Amino acid sequence: MKNNHKIGIVGLGYVGLPLAVEFGKKYKTAAYDINRDRVSELLNGLDSTGEITKRNLQSSIKLSLSSDINSLKDCNIYIISVPTPINNKNEPDLSILFSATKSIGQLIKKDDIVIYESTVYPGCTEEDCVPLLEKESGMKYNKDFFCGYSPERINPGDKKRTVTKIVKVTSGSNYRIAKIVDDLYSSIITSGTFLASSIKVAEAAKIIENCQRDINIAFVNELSILFDKMDLDTQEVLDAAGTKWNFLPFRPGLVGGHCIGVDPYYLTYKAKQLGYDSKIILSGRKLNDNYVKYINENINNHFVKITNKKKLNALLMGVTFKENCPDIRNSKVFDLHKLLNKKFNIDVYDPYASKDEVLKKYNIKLLDFNLIKPSGYDCIIISVAHTEFLNINIEKFLFSKKSLVYDMKGIYNNKKYMRL
Repeated sequence: MKNNHKIGIVGLGYVGLPLAVEFGKKYKTAAYDINRDRVSELLNGLDSTGEITKRNLQSSIKLSLSSDINSLKDCNIYIISVPTPINNKNEPDLSILFSATKSIGQLIKKDDIVIYESTVYPGCTEEDCVPLLEKESGMKYNKDFFCGYSPERINPGDKKRTVTKIVKVTSGSNYRIAKIVDDLYSSIITSGTFLASSIKVAEAAKIIENCQRDINIAFVNELSILFDKMDLDTQEVLDAAGTKWNFLPFRPGLVGGHCIGVDPYYLTYKAKQLGYDSKIILSGRKLNDNYVKYINENINNHFVKITNKKKLNALLMGVTFKENCPDIRNSKVFDLHKLLNKKFNIDVYDPYASKDEVLKKYNIKLLDFNLIKPSGYDCIIISVAHTEFLNINIEKFLFSKKSLVYDMKGIYNNKKYMRL
């Protein structure tokens, strides 16, 4: 890959920022985000997602950051890494992706390459995005400009498997472009790359990664419901089964976040367009989306047996969608909070989540740790396995010996606590 290429990154979230920082260490890189506050915090050396340190930001000496899209006009390789969520009907919401595509379409020049990292259904890049690029640029695909697709594989909160240490799938709109794209990523990805035969293959590979995880988690979630009815400890059963070499180590729990709880709907949407109704994928999605109801019933049934109090006090520990990261996108913990709120007065504590963001989006006030009430709770629910929780003596916050500790993630391995 020639060093005279200038790279433009669109989107500075969990995906775009680490990518921009790594490219900015080797290539002249301009990164853009529509959120001025986000750009401002990064210019001050702060990354609220917790993925990049100030030192790492400063080491990216060829990187410039801006909230002005025109800062990318001199680039010849564009990488689009914006969110692709779902709407309230569980259908793909591609509005952000299309908006970014239109903006880049107005900037690209002859022989430029546009690479997509956002998760989409197979065919989206060439069938939906390319026509927009052609319309905005007035140029022809694979003649005047070219495309690539290299799906993101960022694992929020993971300090070991960072962007350079995860194998990168690459692809291009023809073989020559595919090689350019692969060489570009190979120059920063130490774990290596996998050059797919087409953009469509790369799109499909990405989406089934998360579909597979969703289905496997749905399976163990269903097992936990069944074993609960059998009065069996699910964790013990899984540990026993796990002694076989090829048993997959999935554990029950809430499924949220920007990938696993979203991406399967992109594939089933495409399937429906082709006249095929998904069986397994949608079944897994339905079970995981409704699992929060089972947890709520489980907790409530426990108290029906021991108390007639109309309103109990509960402490909910953790609201992010996964451990050790501040990401609250699509977190099912908020669904649980809404259900539990009918019977409990709920205090909420999370050392990672942004208090302002949680208050603004869900009208829930996060407590400081020193405001958690000693001997104040009939129920403590550990919903996220933050490492910090392991150092907390949660029993000092229990109201009585009849109080319940509901350890959803099994982090305490305590037989006295209820767990999934």
